[in-house]
Amino acid sequence: MAGDLRGWRVSVLGGAVFAVCMAGTTLPTPLYPLYQEKFHFSELTVTVVYAVYAFAVIGVLLLAGNASDAVGRRPVLLWGLGCAAASGVCFLSATGPGWLYAGRLLSGLSAGLFTGAATAYVLESAPPGGTSRATFVATAVNMGGLGCGPLLAGVLAQYAARPLYLPFAVHLALVACSVAVVLWLPETVGERRPLSTVRPQRPGVPPRVRPVFGPAATASFVGFALLGLFTSISPAFLAQSLDVTDHAVSGVVVALAFFASTGGQLAVGRAGVRRSLPLGCVGLLAGLALLAGALHWNLLALVVLSAIVGGFGQGLAFRGALSAVGGASPADRRAAVISSLFVVAYAGISVPVIGVGLLTEPMGLEGAGLVFIAFMAALVVTAAGYLLRRPVTLGV
Repeated sequence: MAGDLRGWRVSVLGGAVFAVCMAGTTLPTPLYPLYQEKFHFSELTVTVVYAVYAFAVIGVLLLAGNASDAVGRRPVLLWGLGCAAASGVCFLSATGPGWLYAGRLLSGLSAGLFTGAATAYVLESAPPGGTSRATFVATAVNMGGLGCGPLLAGVLAQYAARPLYLPFAVHLALVACSVAVVLWLPETVGERRPLSTVRPQRPGVPPRVRPVFGPAATASFVGFALLGLFTSISPAFLAQSLDVTDHAVSGVVVALAFFASTGGQLAVGRAGVRRSLPLGCVGLLAGLALLAGALHWNLLALVVLSAIVGGFGQGLAFRGALSAVGGASPADRRAAVISSLFVVAYAGISVPVIGVGLLTEPMGLEGAGLVFIAFMAALVVTAAGYLLRRPVTLGV
């Protein structure tokens, strides 16, 4: 009994550190309009600054995603916290867009290092028989941390002094506490190897997995693209089109999308993979339709509903996609296939968002957003149609 309690304490503390790191990756979201006003850059620059993060995550996942298997979880977690701290220093020192690019790059490196290492640590620290509950902890702290970042920054920017400094100072203090926690936590990797033994992971999809991977990856791409749009463009849309300049409101809207995603991921256990992927596609389509209505009629209520419905659909589809793809993959190729799915998902965060930024100048924010929605809707309808004809039959 005492061992179980200690195991859960270690697992939850590892999850708390995970949440702190992920919160830092979304911390700048409600602050982008303030940076635009201060440094006088375009909406395209905002989207590129945001997308740099995704490219960094993809790079780390491919080049060093399995580093913690060799050198241990704690060293990689400490490297990730170091990158998170360096990112915060860049934002605190920002005198132009270059500092923002550097901050987002370092933030992506921290998320890439944490994604695999922290998830594995939370699962490995749990007592025997606690895998299901530990999976819930890992899911909740990942998406919950992403949601807490804009919420924290928005509230501090709106109701406290120095909005471009205080959120990062608070986060740096949380990172310092997290370093102390990681130094106290036990290592879960028994046999460690030198860092020189780590090799890049090459994504790959065996032929037998491709019928499942295609629709799963498409749904993941659309879901992450929708989250990317909320975290990069929505503060500007709220300010320019809806006259909502309250940073706390911007933070809450973005946070709702991530919190709803957590709810969607947790719902997969009841829905099952067979239904979660097509239901997730329906949720994504509904979220896109609500966002189109919000852009057309300039209604804040529809933006909020879009964040909740689209976020829930994203969580339902993505965890269903992970379960389906992982279950269909041979054991010796499973890591490579899941890495491929994450690469597609993070491409969804970056590429479409940059496209919206490019279209904003000639078409305006609303026009660019509607083009994005039409393209994403076509993709998700294609995926849903395929799943209805050839449903996934693997269990969670």
